[in-house]
Amino acid sequence: MTSLTKDAIKKSFLKLLNSKPIDKITVKEIVEDCGINRNSFYYHFADIPSLMEEIFTDQADEFVSRSFSPDNIYDSIMEAIAFSLENKTAILHVFNSPNRQYYDRYLNRVARRTVTAFFDYNMKDLKNIREEDREALVMYYKSLLIGFVFDWVSDGVQYDLPLKFKRICELFEGTIEMAIERCSE
Repeated sequence: MTSLTKDAIKKSFLKLLNSKPIDKITVKEIVEDCGINRNSFYYHFADIPSLMEEIFTDQADEFVSRSFSPDNIYDSIMEAIAFSLENKTAILHVFNSPNRQYYDRYLNRVARRTVTAFFDYNMKDLKNIREEDREALVMYYKSLLIGFVFDWVSDGVQYDLPLKFKRICELFEGTIEMAIERCSE
């Protein structure tokens, strides 16, 4: 029963966050939306920021534990940003709030997982790859991914991010392979 209540609180908060900014959401609204009392909310969460932090942590944990095929960079990126695409308005509200660090940590974690899995998969048959080179590639491409998402959110989630990513992948096709090849030289 406890986890059902906790899940209901998270769903209600996310629903409300997709319709209005964080500073306009109250605990009273959350508990009314999910049909519980205030004590139940405070049994599970200290406040709204702790609720938000747990949602992002749960999403990152779920993503990191999920297996996906990292052989295609575009599909890997789409997998990584699925939660942001499904909750554009909520992400925009968090990004423009004093609680932005929760989204930053979430995005950093899923971007690192995506890029690391991609390079590990594509470098698995290569010998003599220095760990420093692998880590440099992961850091570079993770930063690019985060930068693209931050630009999209900063611009108000106005444009079609998957379409932009697809075009970027087309324009830079072969560059990742070249970088991997240079690592094995």
